[in-house]
Amino acid sequence: MGVIRVRESGLFTTVQDLGREGFAFLGVSASGAADAISLRLGNRLLGNAEGAAGLEMTLLGGTFIFPEAATGALTGSDFGATLDGERVDLWTTFAVKPGQTLRLGPTCSGARCYLCVRGGIAVEPFLGSASTHILSGLGGFEGRALRKGDVLNIGAANGLARERSLSTRAVKMAEPRRVLRVTPGPQSDWFDEASEPLFYGSTYRVAEDANRMGLRLEGAAIPMLPDDTWPEETGPTRGTGGMISEGVTLGAVQVPEGGMPIILFVEQQTTGGYPKIANLISADFHSLGQLRPRDEIRFERVAWETARSLLSEQEELMASEELIFE
Repeated sequence: MGVIRVRESGLFTTVQDLGREGFAFLGVSASGAADAISLRLGNRLLGNAEGAAGLEMTLLGGTFIFPEAATGALTGSDFGATLDGERVDLWTTFAVKPGQTLRLGPTCSGARCYLCVRGGIAVEPFLGSASTHILSGLGGFEGRALRKGDVLNIGAANGLARERSLSTRAVKMAEPRRVLRVTPGPQSDWFDEASEPLFYGSTYRVAEDANRMGLRLEGAAIPMLPDDTWPEETGPTRGTGGMISEGVTLGAVQVPEGGMPIILFVEQQTTGGYPKIANLISADFHSLGQLRPRDEIRFERVAWETARSLLSEQEELMASEELIFE
């Protein structure tokens, strides 16, 4: 079993897999990779299970020393990676010789880059997952972002390492969108007649305080019907400016008082008391993970059938033999 030594941790680097589903009733959100498509593709390139843990770097990458030989893959955004000074390309496997150093710098494109290694990052699972849940300080490597001097174990791998690269079609699929497709939210009819054209016709900017819990947006405020006209099922807070908290999902677009939308993300709270005008479709979740502060986005409404079809197409390609070139 090899190791990775952290010489520089970067701005915010965590161990992530595909998250822990099924624990929202305990108040624990799934967490996991912000751009799950990139992590899955990196693992597919290496012959790992799709859910193997890798390193998620945000905006500024780290510097890592490999005392033993290893095979890696970088996916997601371009962080200008070099291995002992030689450029390392995205979406392809690369061999690491004993003692070599992998350096990543500031992002040249989106928000997050993933370092996957053959065998995956080996950490003690929490609730069945290796993902780091920052808000609770659980999972991953000691429940926190990496620091200088940390040593990460690499898991065992079966078979021989092979040179692989991603197909052009697969790279295209992984590209983040700036027009995010949504379906109507459960309270979409709580907003006045001007809200829908304003919401879908406006450009929003990601706020500086966006994080893995949620992406606050800046732009046109969304007007809402007066709360004394909300449906009776909002409960005893009807008429007082609130609603009873209910379960919320990844990608829900909440509109709090003031009208500035918030997109709930991978470490979102599991309940919320703000009306939800829309919900991001599953096929576009990975695009959220590549949004940086000050990036501009728009929303496009699609039908439920379209949302299901787009996810089905994405998953068919992920399972296709056309995904990888050897």
